[in-house]
Amino acid sequence: MAGINRADIEAQLKSYIDPHTEEDLLASKSVKSIDIDGSSVSVKIVLGYPAAGLKAAMIETLKAKITALPEVDTAFIDIDFKIISHTVQKNLKPMAGVKNIIAVASGKGGVGKSTTSANLALALSAEGARVGLLDADIYGPSIPKMLGLSGKADSRDGKSIEPKMAYDIQCMSVGFMVDEETPLILRGPMVVGALQQLLNETNWDDLDYLIIDLPPGTGDIQLTLSQQVPVSGSVIVTTPQDIALLDAQKALKMFERVEIPVLGVIENMSVHICSNCGHEESIFGKGGGALMAEKYDVELLGALPLDISIREDADGGKPSVAADPDGQVAAIYREIARKTTAKLALKSKDFSGLFPNIVIENN
Repeated sequence: MAGINRADIEAQLKSYIDPHTEEDLLASKSVKSIDIDGSSVSVKIVLGYPAAGLKAAMIETLKAKITALPEVDTAFIDIDFKIISHTVQKNLKPMAGVKNIIAVASGKGGVGKSTTSANLALALSAEGARVGLLDADIYGPSIPKMLGLSGKADSRDGKSIEPKMAYDIQCMSVGFMVDEETPLILRGPMVVGALQQLLNETNWDDLDYLIIDLPPGTGDIQLTLSQQVPVSGSVIVTTPQDIALLDAQKALKMFERVEIPVLGVIENMSVHICSNCGHEESIFGKGGGALMAEKYDVELLGALPLDISIREDADGGKPSVAADPDGQVAAIYREIARKTTAKLALKSKDFSGLFPNIVIENN
């Protein structure tokens, strides 16, 4: 019996196209080792994004492909992931303790951006990443209520702030600094300063991803934040409605202007399904998110239904991914999370943290 040909194994691995990067495993350099022992093959795969929900199905598919070779009796597939920092705007450096910042934006309010941000953070955590969530809507912070959090943030040293924990994600919001009924009356520069304080003075603990829920709009505040916060990528949330799409396109163009990659578009409230009869109706229009994604050559990361449970879960302090982790809505959010971070994994990587600072002194 002839021995196992390594090239045949590589060909089988090459035939598997990662559904999230849309590349084969060899092209994406995900195959780290192939060991052959008699009629047994062991393969080590390391993905660049968290994919706990994909792992089992991927292992079975690859096992079937490799054991289809006549010389192979058994195949062992080990799948892991490793998340590294990606490049940010040219004049900025990634934050200490935070590998990647992903900004979630919309051109207008009322499209479900904060609900999407909270569920995206929870979905990334469910996929195996260490995640933080920063509520950057200084005037109308809603993340504390969505995550069932209340009370003031703690400070151990009187200088820095400890993030609050909810469902295994680290969270910070101006809502932890003021009473719920107290309005913040601040001008633009003061808002930017307050957000910079929340971002830089919070003790983020070894995050793979920090999701920033940006305020709605594309004015001076949003543009300044995009220029001053080291962001690896952005996500645009819209509804299929024409007016929402017009504003969402402005948000996309804003990120292009400051050279922040747009990882994709999330279409919220895409279709309403009647809870009584199951009838489907596109209340806010149809296919707008897909048309926008095609027009600007970005990914349509996913479409979420207009489902009363999404609103009820968020209002109840337990977003859908946490409230019903095995449900359809959670599955959509987890797929969006994998697609978002897989697109980021294909972007340029930041290696500055791997090299020591060189200091020249005159003795």
